[in-house]
Amino acid sequence: LAARAMAGVLLATAGYDHTIRFWEAPTGHCYQTLQHPDSQVNQLQIAPDRQKLAAAGNPTLRLFDINAGPPSAVTTYDGHSSNVTSVGFEADGRWMYTASEDGTLKLWDLRAAGVQREFASGSPINSVALHPNQAELISGDRDGNIRVWDLGQNACSSELVPDGDKSIQSLSVARDASTLAAANVHGTVFLWRITHVTTGGGGGTLEPPGVKPAALPEPRSSPAVAPSSRIRIEPLQKLQAHASYIIRCIISPDCTRLATTSADHTVKIWDMTNNFACEETLTGHQRWVWDAVFSADSDYLVTASSDQTARLWALDQAQTIQHYSGHHKAVTAVAMHDKPPGT
Repeated sequence: LAARAMAGVLLATAGYDHTIRFWEAPTGHCYQTLQHPDSQVNQLQIAPDRQKLAAAGNPTLRLFDINAGPPSAVTTYDGHSSNVTSVGFEADGRWMYTASEDGTLKLWDLRAAGVQREFASGSPINSVALHPNQAELISGDRDGNIRVWDLGQNACSSELVPDGDKSIQSLSVARDASTLAAANVHGTVFLWRITHVTTGGGGGTLEPPGVKPAALPEPRSSPAVAPSSRIRIEPLQKLQAHASYIIRCIISPDCTRLATTSADHTVKIWDMTNNFACEETLTGHQRWVWDAVFSADSDYLVTASSDQTARLWALDQAQTIQHYSGHHKAVTAVAMHDKPPGT
């Protein structure tokens, strides 16, 4: 069943050995290795159409053409001055966003050269999540701030400080736009309920995930904090999830599970339908677990670790069902696309 479920999956890992490796998900066979000589890779993302792979390094971002033989870096995006910590694509793959320890968040139109938009956070940014409405980016930084950046107003529209100056390590927004999760350096996860707010500030219905702007708005200089946000964020839950650093938190595509990866060598799965009860603790990695990604059906999880391996887990069994071995240093990034192109 697992082999059938993982057939046709595009799976890539990268890390501190300056390579990006592509894997046959069911067998664990590495069929392609790309060199990333400039630096370690901090994050990987696959474009919605499965044609391109973005690799965030220090301080550049490289975009690879996956279907070229062999894959090649078609574009290098310069502009950040420190580690690029986060990268992602708009739903239709027309533009992407990056964030960096240099304290900036940048938007790039894939059809044009150069930076199209830039926001200054004032603190090193560790994580960015794109709201499903494609109109807001949410950032978490080293000084403990969570900021909502409204792409229509071209401004920071709201700010949260959940636990003083404790660094926000990772953010995730549920695909149904119902929940925001944020994890900090002390092992705590904060959950908020997200609702849509009308322009005047009154309550409204949840904005459908399919709603997105027709195009990336024209770049403008960033004004001061705007008076109101199109989303309302209300406290929902607080979890003391791990006794050590949380490196990544991600909400599953079906919005029923939250996964947290930690410096304590474990991954925990939290049941979002049962008051965030701990459903499973996945053990097996021998070092920090840096990254994780769910399968499209939310039944499987791939994790990446400083123990130089990645693992495929069947969540109904809470067991490793495949190992991906071949890296020579810490594996810090994993990306997977197991959906039809463009979905």
